[in-house]
Amino acid sequence: MGEVFRPNCHVLSMIQPPPLPGSYRHDNQTIDEIVYEALKETEMVQENGFDGIIIQNMNDMPIKQHSEPEAIAYMTRIGYEIRKEFPGLTMGILLNWDGVSGLSVADAVGADFVRVEHLFTGANVTSAGILQAQCVDIAKLRKRIRTKVPVYADIYEVHGVPLGRKPIENAAWEAVHEAFADGLFISGNSMDESIDIIQKVRTKLPDTPLFLGGGATGDNIFELLKHYDGVSVASWIKNGDMKNPIDPERAKIFMREANKAKQWRESFK
Repeated sequence: MGEVFRPNCHVLSMIQPPPLPGSYRHDNQTIDEIVYEALKETEMVQENGFDGIIIQNMNDMPIKQHSEPEAIAYMTRIGYEIRKEFPGLTMGILLNWDGVSGLSVADAVGADFVRVEHLFTGANVTSAGILQAQCVDIAKLRKRIRTKVPVYADIYEVHGVPLGRKPIENAAWEAVHEAFADGLFISGNSMDESIDIIQKVRTKLPDTPLFLGGGATGDNIFELLKHYDGVSVASWIKNGDMKNPIDPERAKIFMREANKAKQWRESFK
């Protein structure tokens, strides 16, 4: 890992391996076979011009708040192998739903950032129950291991129901200024809502890096990247289901539109 990661119209593809050994949905794939699939998918992402990836064990469902030891070990193996094979790609780590473990993996493999979804600040109701803020434990770990890995936190991730919801711009400000996130992932349920959200958050955080955390498609990414510093995409390039592999044709369409947005932003510099 080099300089502190700050996105500049970055487009990141989610790499979501098959269920890992030890998880409920795991069948009979070995970790070597899973690593091979993840490497091939990453290769295709690189060939289509993506800036980087976020590795997430999305298929290890159901998932509680604290990761099992084997999930941490296998995600470290996957991250290490991808980093070794594709050192030029930006890499993020997202370990469901454990930001402390995710930061540990990110530091071990030399990732560019860790994404903490659902539970950096506040509390969220999900299918796994109530997830509570890990910002204090993450801050302790950052200090203890002296890691330089930036923490990017989701604010009101759309698949959870926040308890004690407050205006999103206030929640975002607290995540940065009271819990010390380096950047944020935010999104709404539609393009218009996502644009409205980032405009509100920018009033409180004009200089904080902001990623679009979901809802990007080949049809809307041009408009959305006019406002966001970067985007992570999964469902659209996987034909609507994150359990599917990435569709190369959809990946090409998405990057074509994203590159138009990059060129549009460059014209204003």
